[in-house]
Amino acid sequence: MNAGQVESTARVEEANAGGRGGLGTVRNAVRLLELLGEGPAYQQLTDLAERSQMSIPTVHRLLRSLVLADLVVQDPRSSRYGLGPELTRLSNHYLSRLPLLGALGPYLGQLRDQIGTTIHVETLVHGEVVYVDRVDGSDRGPYRDTHRVAPALSCAGGRLLAARSTDEEWTRALERADEIDRTTAQAEGARDEWAAADHLAHEPDDPTQPAEVAVPLVDGQGLTVAALAATLERPDDTDTVTRVATHLARAARAAGRTLGHV
Repeated sequence: MNAGQVESTARVEEANAGGRGGLGTVRNAVRLLELLGEGPAYQQLTDLAERSQMSIPTVHRLLRSLVLADLVVQDPRSSRYGLGPELTRLSNHYLSRLPLLGALGPYLGQLRDQIGTTIHVETLVHGEVVYVDRVDGSDRGPYRDTHRVAPALSCAGGRLLAARSTDEEWTRALERADEIDRTTAQAEGARDEWAAADHLAHEPDDPTQPAEVAVPLVDGQGLTVAALAATLERPDDTDTVTRVATHLARAARAAGRTLGHV
């Protein structure tokens, strides 16, 4: 098969895999970006083809286009591929326009001063919790991640959000969870209990990650759009958890009212 035939085969495969025209190409490109985000920093073409279940010519063609757009980079020494810098620029533009962060902005610093620990704003995306904003408290240690993405069921805020989301998102959260968190989430009544809770406290198994208490942030349409969380020294201290959750809930309600007018 010559180069032209390979190119033609790749085009046909892209269309068949995701529908007619450019829609299939976009879906396949997004799938590659997801795989690059899940694995090592740089990955081989053949591994990406195997994991995506697309042919090597199709994956190569898509990666070339993504490299030209700076959405993907190719290491010149190993020829492996990784996520590109353009994603950072786009994500920052997205966050700068996010009404949620504008509504919460006036309260985060005040919350940190009241509670004395780090405050997080968390959203749910494809079964993972994304920390989209934070104000550091005096508790901030050397192992805290500045830009953190984690399985939703590994933290209190993610559990709240996943339990209140659609069945599809809940399934994604289960798929991304480790065995212990998945077993806990699948226990009878766990999802209903988390969805109905006005706050949750949880200490992760990972010793480098802090315990936290989180409350839901509900917008004017009654949708839970984020979780507002604070780190804890002792998640088993009921009085402290209740006090911190009360401060978080007050700010979340105020921000929710603001979102209702956006």
